[in-house]
Amino acid sequence: MLRIMAATDDGAWLKDISLDGLTAPDVSWFWVDFDCPRPEEIELLDSYFQFHPLAIEDCLHLLQRPKVDHYDETHFFVLHALHPETLKAEEVDVFLGPRGIVTFHLMPSQEIDEAWRRMQDPEFRRGRNHSYVAYLLMDKLVDNYFPTLYKIEDQLNEIEDQGENKVDLQEMTEQIYDIRADLLRIRRTVLPMRDLLYRLLNSDKIPAIKEQHAYFTDIYDHLLKLTEMIESNREMTADLRDSYDSLRSNRMNSIMKTLTVMTTIFMPLTFIAGVYGMNFVNMPELEWEAGYFIVVGVMLALGLGMYTWFKRKGWFD
Repeated sequence: MLRIMAATDDGAWLKDISLDGLTAPDVSWFWVDFDCPRPEEIELLDSYFQFHPLAIEDCLHLLQRPKVDHYDETHFFVLHALHPETLKAEEVDVFLGPRGIVTFHLMPSQEIDEAWRRMQDPEFRRGRNHSYVAYLLMDKLVDNYFPTLYKIEDQLNEIEDQGENKVDLQEMTEQIYDIRADLLRIRRTVLPMRDLLYRLLNSDKIPAIKEQHAYFTDIYDHLLKLTEMIESNREMTADLRDSYDSLRSNRMNSIMKTLTVMTTIFMPLTFIAGVYGMNFVNMPELEWEAGYFIVVGVMLALGLGMYTWFKRKGWFD
């Protein structure tokens, strides 16, 4: 699907116009959005707009790292959106020229739809141009990173609050490793975007960036905050992982200590039972009428005595 909007020199707003209408002398700037385009629409990148073949190739071969390439007066951006469920990066391509902006995405983009609806507001678009649209798109992409990170932070806080209160340590450890994997996926999207914004702010090749420098600086600040949140959450997962590993090790040591104590108590009892279980004819005490009860009493006294001694030494704590 192809969506087109344009503004005229006198402030009029043109919607649902054809590509031929973009060449009208009174059109000051335009925005063309290739939303999940068909093959014949993709051909317009070359036949109508005459973009550089390398830029068109990057649009069709996913997934490129966030970057900016300069082709004469047209600047080509590769940006990444973040899928809220899979946390996979989704590519959004932007061509920024002297008179307009062209966006290209093979998958539906919530961020572009939000920016498109925002630009339909007459009060909002007053005094705006295509360079502001470029800022608006990047800002929407970056802002939509935050909900996913906030959700992860809530999960980590919930895990931390549970502490060692009757939790399944194995399940918690697996959950922590899953969160670390999610943070790594987000990090692979945020860091390249941060580096891209840094290069844009320190480049003199794009006049539109100079016009909206304060706005793009705000996006860069958001990316710095996102980076700090990611690193902070990764450190928290490492601390929680170490804590739960220690708890699991302590529980295992406690179980092994209890089993060892119980084995130690039964060792002399097993020895006594083994001695009296030997099949010798001439064996003392075998003819005693009270021999069984005496041996059982000795075994009980020995077992209880050892248990009491271990208990006083704190071996069951």
